[in-house]
Amino acid sequence: MDAYTSVLLIHSVLRYALLAFAFIAVYRAFSGWVGNKPYTTTDNKVATFLIATVHSQLLLGLVLYGFLSPYVKMGLADMKAAMKTPLLRFWTVEHISLMIVAVVLFQLGRTLSKKATTDKAKHQRAAIFFTLALVTVFVMIPWPFYEGMAYFGKFNRSYWLSGSLF
Repeated sequence: MDAYTSVLLIHSVLRYALLAFAFIAVYRAFSGWVGNKPYTTTDNKVATFLIATVHSQLLLGLVLYGFLSPYVKMGLADMKAAMKTPLLRFWTVEHISLMIVAVVLFQLGRTLSKKATTDKAKHQRAAIFFTLALVTVFVMIPWPFYEGMAYFGKFNRSYWLSGSLF
């Protein structure tokens, strides 16, 4: 397996950990905010694991974007053509841009919740920023069922099901 496929596989699998931590963090933040619950060490640990996963995804994504992705290389080689090709535009501009916005939103939620002086404010800030970030991530994940994705390179469903990945 080449470096691109290996890093892409790790990046793809790690998204599920990110989504799990994000859903748990959002649930705990909203239930703490609405239920006026104390901000516990469990809330802090979930947020810490979420941010660690987010930053790991960012690093893997930057490696893919900057060094390994043939689709990004194609897009960057001819930006005019990439802007007219939805899948190249997605990989070259849209995915990276909005995922960086999501990382910033996650980090803002973590930082602002840590700086809040009341438990309710900690939960509120985490709930708002983690939710905004989660929605952004969810929209920008290249799900296989997205139009066109199933027929593009590594997203070819038969490629994944055939076992040729390994």
